[in-house]
Amino acid sequence: MDESGADLLSRFAAFPASLEAPASVAGPPPAGEWGAAEITRHLIAVEDEVWRARFASIEQQDEPRWAWTEPGQAPGFDHAPLSELLAAFADARAGTVEIVTDLDESGWARAGIHTTYGRLDVAGLLRLATDHDQEHLMGIPAPLRPLSGDD
Repeated sequence: MDESGADLLSRFAAFPASLEAPASVAGPPPAGEWGAAEITRHLIAVEDEVWRARFASIEQQDEPRWAWTEPGQAPGFDHAPLSELLAAFADARAGTVEIVTDLDESGWARAGIHTTYGRLDVAGLLRLATDHDQEHLMGIPAPLRPLSGDD
């Protein structure tokens, strides 16, 4: 694993902690948009259905094939508090990180074929995952700004 791979894995592993503060102070979402809880539920689903599945398949199969997959929100968390959702996401991500961490150098060189992105090795999958993370982090509604006497 080269340094860029180590950096990607580090960023991937650290994301649940990076999500916690913004999600915890998020304001209400605009009409029709997801709030912090819905985004976190989506990230749990993506972790389980997309990232963990793809990293496992890249480890176990020769050039697995992946279709575009965009899960909704993870089921079973309808009334869960945000703290529980964030913990579930952190646990799910830790499981995925474990799969990637266990790959040796030849494992990092393995690849699969994505119907949209083409051939992706482990670093390529990590780049997609960290980009997806950032996209959803940016989608968390900003906290409400208290009104000052000047407003």
